[in-house]
Amino acid sequence: MASGELLIELKGITKTFGQGTAAFQALKGIDLQIARGDFVAVMGPSGSGKSTTMNILGCLDTPTKGTFRFKGVEVQSLTPDQRSLLRRRYLGFVFQGFNLLARTSALENVELPLLYRGEKKAVRHEAAMKALDMVGLAPWASHTPAELSGGQQQRVAIARALVTEPEVLLADEPTGNLDTERSIEIMQLLTELNQRGITILLVTHEAEMAAFARTIVHFRDGLVESVERGHMSGAAVSA
Repeated sequence: MASGELLIELKGITKTFGQGTAAFQALKGIDLQIARGDFVAVMGPSGSGKSTTMNILGCLDTPTKGTFRFKGVEVQSLTPDQRSLLRRRYLGFVFQGFNLLARTSALENVELPLLYRGEKKAVRHEAAMKALDMVGLAPWASHTPAELSGGQQQRVAIARALVTEPEVLLADEPTGNLDTERSIEIMQLLTELNQRGITILLVTHEAEMAAFARTIVHFRDGLVESVERGHMSGAAVSA
């Protein structure tokens, strides 16, 4: 359940790429509030600004103007190193492509973020097994991606995002490479993770997947066109 406590706030966010006659304004003044524990689906046609907004929310890019607050901290005032620390400590990422290392096991793939942190092997192993168990793949820990289905590979990718115990999971078209049955499985998993208290930010083109979210944000032409609240997570299961 969303706690109602404000976690993320975007106010007057603009983003311009290029300069002079080549300048393109991808975002034209985004206002958005996300509560801790919410499950937010971001929708909109290509070029609407949703991916640019997600990059800003993920501290992968910075706005041209406006204010981005995360847990009350003005993110645009942070140094690049501080933004990187915020990203590593609080955020997890899941993408349409699974981005798994082909010749390493599921366990080793999940351990990677902790390896980059310099954690000891025993700590990495325990945390990775816990993350794999959360996504129902502990028995497949020793399997390589080639030995797993597409849905299982995406679960490994989600476990890799969870291993650092993030507060926010940003999922960019996580079902884009999956069939309908596997897609519903992944959305049910995201729903379970949300019910455990993780805030979910999902980009999707599919209304059936967005129906799992509590809040749906529609983007168009660099602006928030509408915000629908009050959706019930898991609503699409019976569809």
